Amino acid sequence: MDRRPPRNTAAGGFALATGALGGALIGAAGFHQPTIGLLVGVGVGTIIALAVWLVDRR
Repeated sequence: MDRRPPRNTAAGGFALATGALGGALIGAAGFHQPTIGLLVGVGVGTIIALAVWLVDRR
């Protein structure tokens, strides 16, 4: 029997949410294009969330 305690995993959802909100705010305030900022933020947040997932798999 394996008696190791269960391992806590990291979550990348925070990066995804922060990227979406931050992108929308920066896009709206700086460029008057909140939708483009939102899309860029979601893209960056997705990349960070995937990186967290890949590192956590090891």
